[in-house]
Amino acid sequence: MTSAISKAWEEVVRPMLLRPKRVQVAALCFRETDTGKDVLLITSRGTGRWIVPKGWPIDGMGGSEAALREAWEEAGVREAKIQPVPIGTYGYSKVLDNGASAPIETQVYLARVCEMSDTYPEAPERQRRWVSAEDAANMVDEPGLQDILRAI
Repeated sequence: MTSAISKAWEEVVRPMLLRPKRVQVAALCFRETDTGKDVLLITSRGTGRWIVPKGWPIDGMGGSEAALREAWEEAGVREAKIQPVPIGTYGYSKVLDNGASAPIETQVYLARVCEMSDTYPEAPERQRRWVSAEDAANMVDEPGLQDILRAI
């Protein structure tokens, strides 16, 4: 029995715990207001939780470019000035299409929004809302993203 547990630990459990995190890129979209910065949140398609636009890296694009593409597709950000270096990262566990859970590290790029569109690819599937950074931090679930929002 002990050898079966030991074998299961070494061949199944331990590798799952040590597997590398997958990477996503996110655009933390903001605009200046009289009271400070407002940030753009969107709802996730699956659960309706409040999140920032994010997705997988895209071949041939840098991280900030891919994050900006996600901001267009998911939130209708037509034009923005995005910083080329992430302002931070946060982790979360993503449920994949096959039902498995994967650890994700999300690189967050700060993007000053210049122009929005009311029509964009995922408009029928998501809500979007401009809120203060503090309100946004209280609306999202991920502690690391909450910290990034409170820091801007």
